[in-house]
Amino acid sequence: MTDLPPQDRATNRRGPQPFWSRRIRSPRVARLVGFAGLARLVGSVGLAGCSGGTDPAWFTDVAAAYGLADLADRAESSDYFMPESIAAGCALFDYDQDGDLDIYLVNGYRRPDGSLDPSMGANRLYRQTADGRFVDVTAESGTGDPGYGMGVAVGDMDNDGDLDIYVSNYGADKLYRNDGGGVFTDVTRQSGLEGSSWSASAGFFDYDNDGLLDLFVTHYVVYDSRIHDSVTDDVGLPEYRGPETLAGVPDTLYHNLGGGVFEDVSSQAGIADKPGKGLGLAFTDLNGDGRPDIYVANDREANFAWIQQADGTFVDEALRMGLAFNVYGRPEASMGIALGDCDGDQDLDLLVTHFVQESHTLYRRTGPAFYEDVSSSSGLGAATVDYTGWGAAFSDLDHDGDLDLLTVSGRVLRTLTLPGADVGEHWNPYAEPNQVFANDGAGHFSEVGDEYGTFCSELGVARGLVAGDVDGDGDLDFLVTGGDGAVKLYRNDVPKRGHWLTIRARDPELRRDAVGARVLVRAGGRRLVREVTHTASYLCSMDASVHFGLGDAARVDEVRVRWPDGVLEAFGPFPVDQPVELVKGTGTATR
Repeated sequence: MTDLPPQDRATNRRGPQPFWSRRIRSPRVARLVGFAGLARLVGSVGLAGCSGGTDPAWFTDVAAAYGLADLADRAESSDYFMPESIAAGCALFDYDQDGDLDIYLVNGYRRPDGSLDPSMGANRLYRQTADGRFVDVTAESGTGDPGYGMGVAVGDMDNDGDLDIYVSNYGADKLYRNDGGGVFTDVTRQSGLEGSSWSASAGFFDYDNDGLLDLFVTHYVVYDSRIHDSVTDDVGLPEYRGPETLAGVPDTLYHNLGGGVFEDVSSQAGIADKPGKGLGLAFTDLNGDGRPDIYVANDREANFAWIQQADGTFVDEALRMGLAFNVYGRPEASMGIALGDCDGDQDLDLLVTHFVQESHTLYRRTGPAFYEDVSSSSGLGAATVDYTGWGAAFSDLDHDGDLDLLTVSGRVLRTLTLPGADVGEHWNPYAEPNQVFANDGAGHFSEVGDEYGTFCSELGVARGLVAGDVDGDGDLDFLVTGGDGAVKLYRNDVPKRGHWLTIRARDPELRRDAVGARVLVRAGGRRLVREVTHTASYLCSMDASVHFGLGDAARVDEVRVRWPDGVLEAFGPFPVDQPVELVKGTGTATR
């Protein structure tokens, strides 16, 4: 492989080729992937950084042992139904308020005749019990949506103190109101949220700061399997259709009116003016004006950076801010998003996962309203160019104070089946390894993985990835879901190099987590920042508590919270290695 930036390796002499037209021809995979990349994939000692070894793994898949079961394999219909190639997500959240994390898995199953099978394809809710195992409570909870599921958003839409569930589908979406006592009610029709577009990521956030969580839903393309047949690859085998021949769809912004009712305000907000092919989603203040903005990862089109104006409308400023394209001014096949301060400058950077031969893109924030593509200089460019990435998470795995990176992978165009692939005849040519990257503290990443067990060494077609402290030991564990229905729960046993703190920021008047708050921890001479959100990764949702690795700091000197309304409070000091709840109005007002 030449020493060109990864984006240049994704072109040939005719210049950049359309994403979905870059067919991976199995007999020539070495030429397209590059011999160095192929060696890294199928070298004699196994996958790079994932050779296995005999020492205990730092990540252990405990899904089956803890009571989780795989979902239906969506590809059993064998007709290359396009939505099955990019699904589905999952959520880690505490729906019953017992202090531990529960799991929601998005499912979907389609019969060969095109009809949905509700018994095979219903979503699943698992409650974590006192012994750490999970029990399937789908039936009694009423959350088993039988639609063709894509993603999930969680949030307390009615400020009653518990988390509600929104499910995005290929087809009509669903809203489940949490009524407490482990029971949910389908309130989709009366809520005004029953859309029919192909929805992807969704998330709750309070864009107008009225105390009620609004909802944003990304939409993908206009697709009807009765009209849009599957396609064939260069050797005549059936293959998944790509988005290049399909029209994009505008995303939707729903304003929460209270009383469980939402209004579609996409047109008046300016969102409906620009169709896209939306997949990933993140909320943060992109330009530093104190108002929440919206970032959308579009598939092979310019990404959106919807900047909120003073009047509540939004303007897409992604091009001006450096967030629309990669460093070469080219659109990429954007999927998942991770948000975090990679280089320790108290600004939140953006990582976007992409298609094979594009590399994942790291946008480093360099000013109040500007970002720079630092994929190559960060070490992520060349390391990710051979993979198709989906879910992504910044997490301090070893508590040294730096955010490491995890990404999950799996192709949507077949290639040579890699040695070790064991996910069934249909999915084997699409299977890839996941990746783990260690951060040196300055925002430079090195691929690691020997010690991470099957997270790296097993090949799969992973899509969803979400982090959360499932076992309550102070570090972050990881839930992964795959297109083949695989469900993995990786327990984090990484040897720790420091202490930790978990913070939950709550607003007592709203009776919920302060979604949109920014939390800054000062400890051991460092300043570490996180943002309170449920929206994560790709098609996923997470617990709104924020986790900090503290390095060798002996105590937390101070925690500052900028609440969504702009009020700034200071708390602390605190001992390390504990969860802390910070309640708005109980800290010291500061500036």
